[in-house]
Amino acid sequence: MRSILFLCVFCLLPAGAARAAGPDHLATHGAWSVFVAGEGDSKVCYIGALPETSEGDYTRRDPTSVSVSQRPGKKSFDVVQVVAGYTYKARSEVTATVGSDTFTLFTVDDSAWTRDARTDASLVKAMRAGLELVVKGTSSRGTLTVDTYSLKGFTAAHRESRAACGLE
Repeated sequence: MRSILFLCVFCLLPAGAARAAGPDHLATHGAWSVFVAGEGDSKVCYIGALPETSEGDYTRRDPTSVSVSQRPGKKSFDVVQVVAGYTYKARSEVTATVGSDTFTLFTVDDSAWTRDARTDASLVKAMRAGLELVVKGTSSRGTLTVDTYSLKGFTAAHRESRAACGLE
């Protein structure tokens, strides 16, 4: 399972030095793995997980994942990204729910993000306190999918990722 996560999350890295060097796997905490790639201004520290369950009426789907990245050289922190494993319906939105908190994400191709850093911070805060993350999205073919991620180990992985980038 870790090698699948490595491949999924590795695809999320920007082109250039961080990607050329490849990520180093630092640790796994529960369902979440911690990675670091690059150095200096191109250093990226991130955590990622695969869903515990995936539901939807589809016949084929590429791997799906959620990640949270830190890019201190770019002043970018706690950026949440969902990779669906398919192309989202154009101009659609994705919901990410943790407990009673629901967040709306925008989509581009096969990925979804929050609209701003404040929402990222609120989502990460909810993930640190929650038990599971439920992500609902619609494919370009109109198929609704529901992916459920365990948040077991999220807080420890998040803390380690931030520390690896000198943020804790």
